[in-house]
Amino acid sequence: MTHRPRPIILIFGAIGGLLLLNLVLPIANLLIQAEWSRWIESLRDPRAGAALRTSVLTSTISVLIMTLFGVPLGYVLARGRLRFRQLWISLVFLPMVVPGLAGGILLLLTFGPYGTVGGPLAAWSIALVSNPAGIVLAQLYVASPFVIISSMVAFNGVDPKLEMAAATLGDSPWQIFRRISLPLAWPGIAAGITLAWIRALGEFGATMIVAYNPHTLPVYLWVRFESNGLIGALPVAFLLVLLAAFAVVVSRLFERLTKDGSAMAAPGATQRNPA
Repeated sequence: MTHRPRPIILIFGAIGGLLLLNLVLPIANLLIQAEWSRWIESLRDPRAGAALRTSVLTSTISVLIMTLFGVPLGYVLARGRLRFRQLWISLVFLPMVVPGLAGGILLLLTFGPYGTVGGPLAAWSIALVSNPAGIVLAQLYVASPFVIISSMVAFNGVDPKLEMAAATLGDSPWQIFRRISLPLAWPGIAAGITLAWIRALGEFGATMIVAYNPHTLPVYLWVRFESNGLIGALPVAFLLVLLAAFAVVVSRLFERLTKDGSAMAAPGATQRNPA
């Protein structure tokens, strides 16, 4: 027996389909108008390869730093008894809504050669701008909130009863975090890490201000657009879309694997005898 779609599904599908079309159409149009041979030749330019390596390397370093520091912060925001908790959460959200160019100005004011932090370091010949370190700083500023917020939400979704059950079995807070909280929250954290990597990879505004050189892919895209117009920028735009699509696919596969693993983590941990 076949079931007819409910009217609300049809109506909402038609409404949402318009937004989906707005999301898909530019990418579909890019593929339709592709000139593969010319694009491949353009991407063989050593400058394109250098920009790709710079983007992948710096975004990977940024994501490792975000994960190392952002996941613990997300746990504190979720489980800690903090005064002014909503204020700290709002401060984490703030870089997500500050325009990239404004964020770059703030970073330059702080870490530039005459900045609050960069000035004293410059006296020791340590530069944090106009080099890969500046790119990492810009990516951390704009993308870290994705890791922190996703971690906080994921830890909030862990049933406290499982953590209390592990505590009654003699687990220390660190053991509870490592064996219960982190495995169960990991699918959500992993999704946030992937989003952060995509955001870091595509960062333009702050990077343009803090570290124009060496070029990242988004900055190189702008350079190509300025010098060669739309035709010259299309191959680099396609490469960025390709990288983003790859990251989304990896994220979906990783999410499925981590969900399967986390489903078995808590029961095995809470059935142990006290050490």
